[in-house]
Amino acid sequence: MAEKITAEKRTEFGKGAARRIRREHKIPAVVYGHGNDPIHLSLPGHDTMMALKHGGANALLELDIDGDSQLALTKQVQIDPIRRVLEHIDFVAVRRGEKVTVDVPVHVFGDAAPETLVVTEHSTVQVEAEATNIPERIEVSVEGAAIGTQIHASDLLLPEGTTLLTDGEALVVNVTQQQTAEQLESELAEAEAEAGIVHEEGEEAAEGAAAVEGAAERETAEGETAAADGGAAEGDSAE
Repeated sequence: MAEKITAEKRTEFGKGAARRIRREHKIPAVVYGHGNDPIHLSLPGHDTMMALKHGGANALLELDIDGDSQLALTKQVQIDPIRRVLEHIDFVAVRRGEKVTVDVPVHVFGDAAPETLVVTEHSTVQVEAEATNIPERIEVSVEGAAIGTQIHASDLLLPEGTTLLTDGEALVVNVTQQQTAEQLESELAEAEAEAGIVHEEGEEAAEGAAAVEGAAERETAEGETAAADGGAAEGDSAE
């Protein structure tokens, strides 16, 4: 179900206009799609934030624009990295019954067998679904899964009407042997040893380069001295 939001058309653009909109606790947004010109809007900050939070990565909003209803699928959300507030939203205009292609998050739940490590190889999968029936997430259970268990994209249970577009052979979840503390320490020691070797090789290369540069400088100095001596000798002969 699409969340209903009352939007206002805006005629001012640029960073200054966007800052003024945010100061009014609103969010600048744009709706693209269906061959129409982009629609520039400002949306109520709190209501929009809650709608996106409830709808997830592919939130569908029903925008009331001057009395006209427009379904809009969230495409890109810009968030301030410091204040964590919404700065701008891009939407794609859609129609009821229309099929859209989206990336849906994979949610892994459950406890695998003891001494296992559950690795999520793909955090999202691409699907085709009706714009008004996009799954918020696709759940994968690893309850009791043994070492060696692998779940591929083709193994996922998709809602009715949703078609998988990701390669069915793509590995989504991999259950492996959990590493012991000794194995982790051994890997760390190997990594440190390799880093030390690289460091030593770098120092040796630097020393070699310095030696070559020093030899070149000495040759240059010797050449200049010889040239000077030769000039002096010619001067003596001329006198």
